[in-house]
Amino acid sequence: MADRPMRILQVSTADIHGGAEKVAWNLFQNYRSRGHVAWLAVGRRHSGDRDTLLIPNDDIRGEWFRFWRGVDSRLQSRDAQQSGAKWLGHLARGLAQPGKYLDLYRGVEDFHFPETWRLLELTPQKPDILHCHNLHGGYFDLRAIPWLSRQVPVVMTLHDAWLLSGHCAHSFDCERWKTGCGRCPDLTIYPAVRRDATAHNWRRKRGIYAECRLYVATPCQWLMQKVELSMLAPGMVEARVIPNGVDLSVFHPGDRRAVRLRLGIPQDARVLLCSSIGIRRDIWRDYQTIRAAVARVAERLYGQHMLFIALGEDAPAERFGPADVRFVPFTNEPEVVASYYQAADVYLHAARADTFPNTVIEALACGTPVVGTAVGGIPEQIKSLDLGGRRVEYHTYNPAAATGVLVPPGDVEGMATAIRHLICDIGLRSCLAGNAAKDAGSRFDLNRQVEAHLEWYREIVERHRMDRSTFQPVSLQRSCCALSNP
Repeated sequence: MADRPMRILQVSTADIHGGAEKVAWNLFQNYRSRGHVAWLAVGRRHSGDRDTLLIPNDDIRGEWFRFWRGVDSRLQSRDAQQSGAKWLGHLARGLAQPGKYLDLYRGVEDFHFPETWRLLELTPQKPDILHCHNLHGGYFDLRAIPWLSRQVPVVMTLHDAWLLSGHCAHSFDCERWKTGCGRCPDLTIYPAVRRDATAHNWRRKRGIYAECRLYVATPCQWLMQKVELSMLAPGMVEARVIPNGVDLSVFHPGDRRAVRLRLGIPQDARVLLCSSIGIRRDIWRDYQTIRAAVARVAERLYGQHMLFIALGEDAPAERFGPADVRFVPFTNEPEVVASYYQAADVYLHAARADTFPNTVIEALACGTPVVGTAVGGIPEQIKSLDLGGRRVEYHTYNPAAATGVLVPPGDVEGMATAIRHLICDIGLRSCLAGNAAKDAGSRFDLNRQVEAHLEWYREIVERHRMDRSTFQPVSLQRSCCALSNP
């Protein structure tokens, strides 16, 4: 296996987007640059890359489907206010796929994506390994996983906890996912369902995993601990924690003065940055806490120019009290994104729930200290400065090692205090900036992530070749590729 390039097929919701999609895209690009044969199969295709393959779920549906979807398309082209057109469009979509829409009405998760079963036919050669990323998002039939795992080894990277629950990507304080869901406290959490069929959804997933042999990866220990307590655990052969990485040739400290000049940012401004696609509507991000904390800091530092930049949102400028607010539309150009991190004094990440956000490690790699909430895997990314304040369950460091500050979720005063400390103490901020770039370089290098996956793939493929005929579950093996906080 070491003597020839591997054939690697990854599966992702989309090719160009943020979060989990970016992780899959970065791996895909790097596999090819190292001489491997790589493909990326997606539910939604935005790029013209020759090795990005659209999973054509609608292509093999029958005449009935095509007729009613044609009716729906014609109705959608009419004036949206025309009497009855919207209702008739819903009816046409339901008639096109009655089973699918009956499930959706009942709250059953949508697995009606038949082309999943022909996934391995998309590539000109059979892949050595299949690596799945987020499988929710309306494009993948999870019921195909047992069959796929018998054709080729299947690696599954979890970017959230949807695979472990009856419907939600993050469960917040609810722990019903451990025992079977049902009586769901919030059906609106993404991916939302209309009725409480969460117990049925949970049991269906458990049955699917029981027939699998899966190699499961997570980017952080926090999510791996959930995996090991979940119904996914019996279907695992091996599990590894492999942190996400960033391209350090792009995300690195820069000349702040030159970058600000290029971006039109005043040199004397105290610049705070956050990055999220549509942050004001993002259910995982706590925009209101950021807004209130920035306004509070601006009031306490009255007379100083405070600029808050929200990267990933297209909206008119605002003011939070005395602070100017600038919204910058989403861009998929990494160099542009890196320039905003390089221009900022402090990066803010107020999340209600999160796994291992790319934006945090991108900011750290650019030498920008981060004030973030202590949820999910974020405490594994940020080495928190001890401000001697509120008690939170995470490790704290002295300034010689710290890379930012962790605060409890929803804590406006805690976030404002942390921002003010870093804004006002230039020496402290400079120390944390140097620590951040150094720590990100050692723990979150994209090359490290790529090599960890390739090494694991080789081990998996060799094991698969030695034992193709039967499925003999082995005891869960645990390996960690992270340089975790002590």
